[in-house]
Amino acid sequence: MNRIKLAVLGLGSRSTLFYLSELNRAYQNKNGGYSTYPLWLLNTDFNSINSLLPNPSEALDYVVSDYIKKIEQLEVDSILIPNITLHETIDRLSINKNIVHPIHLSISKIKANLCKEVVLFGSLFSMKSNYISQHFNAAGIAIISPSESDMQLIDTVRKEIYNQTETKDLIESYHKVIAKYNSMMPVILGCTELSILKPKDRNNLIDMVDLQVEHAVNINPF
Repeated sequence: MNRIKLAVLGLGSRSTLFYLSELNRAYQNKNGGYSTYPLWLLNTDFNSINSLLPNPSEALDYVVSDYIKKIEQLEVDSILIPNITLHETIDRLSINKNIVHPIHLSISKIKANLCKEVVLFGSLFSMKSNYISQHFNAAGIAIISPSESDMQLIDTVRKEIYNQTETKDLIESYHKVIAKYNSMMPVILGCTELSILKPKDRNNLIDMVDLQVEHAVNINPF
């Protein structure tokens, strides 16, 4: 048996299942047949993490670090975290494995496309905090925020998708607001829930989940 290269930290049910599905889909597209992505999954009690989000804290560091230490005992090279917001905490920890980091991958993608400005869609916390924007700004990329009303809509979409209570009308409104900003510049999705029901036909839409999945498939030599 070939050595497994990747571990996934299981978090919220829908987001984790979405990542696993996307990893399997991309891996099957690459390798054909009945291929599914070989990985280790450490499923957490997500309530112990989510109840401490979104703000970084020593308490959150402690809980996440305990799970990461369990993964570090495995013979894997990389760790994928299916939650964009949690990477601010991940950055605070000393980790001996490669992190499939959505922020770093996004910056590389945007710079490769020669973009100087992008619109960020994420949780209300992410859109208003400086965690993502400071990384992008350091790389010479300006983050443009949606209007206050659009940010409220985007955050409502995120919550409804997380709770699996989204409606067709809400998702149509979400797609329309993406199209509005996407007509002016690239839109980057920095929230897993927003990735789950994104529109499929927009070339100027950059999805952090897609970038993580693509990277994970490319580093797997099977």
